[in-house]
Amino acid sequence: MKYSDGSSEEDDEIFDTEEEANDYGLAQVSAYATGGEVLHLSNPGDYPLDPDDEADFEIVEVEH
Repeated sequence: MKYSDGSSEEDDEIFDTEEEANDYGLAQVSAYATGGEVLHLSNPGDYPLDPDDEADFEIVEVEH
């Protein structure tokens, strides 16, 4: 995962196909966005909604 603040996070999940990995990445990006919205709705003063705060992902092929 790559975040708009320049930080990144590596997940150790291994998938059989690139399609499965892509679906997982899309779900993680969606969960990140939803989490930001939930925090904002719970207390907008402490958690302003930043439209530029986004996440993206990269699939890395490994041999196993």
